[in-house]
Amino acid sequence: MYKYIDIFMSSYYITYILGHLLQYCGMTQTVLRGKWASRFIGAAIFQGALATILTLYVVLGQLWFLRPEVSRVIAFGSAGTWFTLGYALYLVIGVLGVAVTALFYHYIENVLGKVYTGAANILAWIHLILMNVGVIGATWLMMTAGYQGGAAMLPPEVGGLGWNAGQVHTNIFYGVPLGYPFWIAGSIILLAIGVLLGGLGYVITWRRKL
Repeated sequence: MYKYIDIFMSSYYITYILGHLLQYCGMTQTVLRGKWASRFIGAAIFQGALATILTLYVVLGQLWFLRPEVSRVIAFGSAGTWFTLGYALYLVIGVLGVAVTALFYHYIENVLGKVYTGAANILAWIHLILMNVGVIGATWLMMTAGYQGGAAMLPPEVGGLGWNAGQVHTNIFYGVPLGYPFWIAGSIILLAIGVLLGGLGYVITWRRKL
């Protein structure tokens, strides 16, 4: 129970820090002047809302309807470690990472006064879409596989199946077409492509003369 209070509070503090970060950088008053900074802030708010819903689902499930409880899966470790890693990475990259990316666009659009046009504008769209789709795909698949795998390894007395690592890999990690690792890796590649192309668009716009 206390573990999930800590998880909920960590999500709250990330949102709190994010708000003060934006206020410190002066973005609360000027971000809407830059279309791409505004879009990435909107994406960060969306990701933060998803993170809050996910956290509430985990906490409420711990109390009422998830068996075995997520706390047991996390405490057991092994395959369940993927759930913990996926959740942490989602908060860091999906919420904070997207919000911090908006700072770069804010600098280009509001500080330097440059406008995204042509190829750079297309690259920014690719950045926005692939980064957000990629981070959700990778981390949520990690959490799904981690919970299912960790739960299966727990003893039947607490709602598990008592499986060993080999059974989990065969029946869960590779129990979906091509296996969870394939789809997780694919999502990470999408995320990386989005970030790299977004960086290229950033450099193109940065070097463009006013």
